[in-house]
Amino acid sequence: MRLLGWPDASVAYVGTLRDVTGPNGARAAFQVLVFPYRSEPTWGFVYARFRRADASYWQGVAGGGESNEAPLEAARREAAEEAGVATDAEFVVLDSRATIPVVHVTGDFRWGPDVLVIPEHTFGVRVDSSELMISDEHSECRWFDFEEATKALQWDSNRTALWELDHRLRHGLLRRTA
Repeated sequence: MRLLGWPDASVAYVGTLRDVTGPNGARAAFQVLVFPYRSEPTWGFVYARFRRADASYWQGVAGGGESNEAPLEAARREAAEEAGVATDAEFVVLDSRATIPVVHVTGDFRWGPDVLVIPEHTFGVRVDSSELMISDEHSECRWFDFEEATKALQWDSNRTALWELDHRLRHGLLRRTA
């Protein structure tokens, strides 16, 4: 496995917030956002976007950390569950970070009344096939060039992370880490 980006993305989550047990076990107080990408001979880099089944907007693969997962581990799991991406695929750890209101993620204040926002860690993942799985969380998956992908995204933080990924790919600025 080769990891590109920040070394701390592979460090296990050590929360100062208590994890909350939900239907799938303990829920860590962070989110991940993953942008599958591939290189097209005609278009250059293209990016997969998924339309949310429950809200009808476009985004990358998104989800929360579980128990003692590191953000990178959560990104690998979410990409496999929601898009069928191989867990040993090459991930790019991005510098882009955002904080998200807890109620937009979980619908409640599950980490207590003082925890109002949680961090979102962002990643890119190279895939070799145009065929991705669509989970029940999504109604559709499409490949977009950078301009169209940017227009299709709902959240500013998603557009910032996609810009960073696109810039790094086009300018060979992927940092390799151990």
